[in-house]
Amino acid sequence: MRSVSTSTAEYAVLLYSHRPAVIEQMRSAIGEAPAEGVRIEYAVAGAYDEAVALIDKYEIDLVLLDGEAQPAGGLGIARQLRDEFDEPPTLAVVVARDADRWLAAWSRADAVLKHPLNPVTTGQTVVDLLVNRAAGSAPAQRAA
Repeated sequence: MRSVSTSTAEYAVLLYSHRPAVIEQMRSAIGEAPAEGVRIEYAVAGAYDEAVALIDKYEIDLVLLDGEAQPAGGLGIARQLRDEFDEPPTLAVVVARDADRWLAAWSRADAVLKHPLNPVTTGQTVVDLLVNRAAGSAPAQRAA
């Protein structure tokens, strides 16, 4: 008989975009419980100042940034967070085109996802990033 673990790790994920439809796509692609034992609590920011205020006030484990957001794009914000915070949260960016992956590398994001978001790869990427962060290992940049 197999033993079933009842422990669940809860993580805080900040979704950033100026477009509510993109925020909903991100949330839907990840889900509330993307893997067994992993539960996600979401925070949402539609502007750069909101995102920074939430990161300052709460312990955010992962920030998922819309690379197409305006006026402050997620790629620039990822780079800025990496430069300005001693220990920034794990950062993932969503790009619209494969050609934008070089910008994601420039942003120093931990992972790159592509629109339209695939729920399987998006959820797995987020879980991998969160588990690696919790384990204290820094992930190499990952493209999904």
